[in-house]
Amino acid sequence: MNPSVPPALTALVRRLRHLEIRIRKAVEAQLQGDFHSVFKGTGLEVDDVRLYQYGDEVRAIDWAVSSKGHGTFVKTYKEEKEQQVLVLLDVSGSLEVGDGERRKLDVARDIAGLLALSAARQGSALGLFAFSDQKELYMPPGKGPRAAYALIQRLFALVPASRRTGVGASIRQALGLIKRRSLVVLISDFIDGNYERELTMLAQRHDLIVVQLLAPRERRFPALGIVPLRDTETGEVRWVNTSAPGFRARVESTADRQEAELVNICRRHRTGFLALSTEGDFVPQLVNLFRHRQQSGRRG
Repeated sequence: MNPSVPPALTALVRRLRHLEIRIRKAVEAQLQGDFHSVFKGTGLEVDDVRLYQYGDEVRAIDWAVSSKGHGTFVKTYKEEKEQQVLVLLDVSGSLEVGDGERRKLDVARDIAGLLALSAARQGSALGLFAFSDQKELYMPPGKGPRAAYALIQRLFALVPASRRTGVGASIRQALGLIKRRSLVVLISDFIDGNYERELTMLAQRHDLIVVQLLAPRERRFPALGIVPLRDTETGEVRWVNTSAPGFRARVESTADRQEAELVNICRRHRTGFLALSTEGDFVPQLVNLFRHRQQSGRRG
């Protein structure tokens, strides 16, 4: 590594490199494949348009071009060789919850840093859009180690201006920034609502992987009796009987409902989905996701 790189960043990159090596070895051992495929296109992208011919699928019609009155045109496609990558990362207050040793935010940043280093090694362009209920940090896709180190340094030093979450609004902002079909890795705990429309748009326009971060104590809250609980995003404090069966049942059912809704959205749009906990090792689950992408040869 460049001797001008700060020592703290050197240690951080070394730790992330270790994670990357573990994943690459596991993928290659199980598939005799190439970790590079994670950043390869897994579908088709629009190449041009031509006049409609008998037998063409109606869904291939380019209505925007056809509406100009010069005939009915259909889209033609070419195979995607390499996609640019955008990590869409939630850094709101709820990501600070964890198991005491690791927060959801720690896992999120590790994944983003790992992807940045892997993309740099493979010569792929990777960018970052970190959000709360507003844009917190945007780094356009860049290639090479220098771009990866800059992304990691700024991400791990980021102190968000807001603690609130706005998943839907942030997806809309990101959609306005992505000028070509890309691989988008959306990382959040999805403790929010009203984002289905935007998530659907993202899945339709891009090759999408959704990573949901979970903290087990949010589902299995410890029975501590009557204690003050502070909302990590609003700062509101309320007294709650955490030992009451009704409270515990509501906490678990809310978590189950939110996760089920997200899984259903991803399943409907055939989007890659991965749920990661702050407890345990997330590397095997990432390996399984990448293996699935290699074997399926398609989105998700």
